[in-house]
Formats: sequence, structure tokens, C-alpha cells
Amino acid sequence: MARITVDDCLKKIPNRFQLTLIASIRARQLANGAESMIDNVNEDKPSVLALREIAAGAIGLELLTGNQPSSKDESQVTDEPEEQSAPL
Repeated sequence: MARITVDDCLKKIPNRFQLTLIASIRARQLANGAESMIDNVNEDKPSVLALREIAAGAIGLELLTGNQPSSKDESQVTDEPEEQSAPL
């Protein structure tokens, strides 16, 4: 079994703070039902799978700018506030 290390990911995203942020965002997306960009043959946890995607180059800095597909639930969320009726 090949082990993923942070050093492998730092080759793709050199800033460790950005790496942490990207991995956490992607892990949350995966936990909420987003499909993996790579094969998950080992049934890895979302955090490990996120690091594997980063090391494979499937996920990168574009996740911070919002140009990356996310989970199915997040695609239905809008920034518009819901209209509330005023009590009479």
C-alpha cells in the first residue's frame, strides 16, 4: 500500500497553509457526497482521499477560487436571502 505524505502534496502546492486549507475544503466536500476525482480503491477516509487527489494533481489552487466542482448539496445553495413574510 502506497502511503501519501504531506511532502508529496507540497510538490503540487508549495505553501503549507494553502495546502491545509485546500485539503480541508476538499475533505469536507467528499464527506458531504462529492465524487472523488481519482479511484478510491482503498475506501480511504475523506481527509486521506483529499490528500491523494492533491498529490495526483486532480485538485489544486483552483479550489480556493471556487472554480472546482463541489458536493451535490452545495450546488443547490444560493447566496440570495430567503424572503420572509412579516407578521401581521
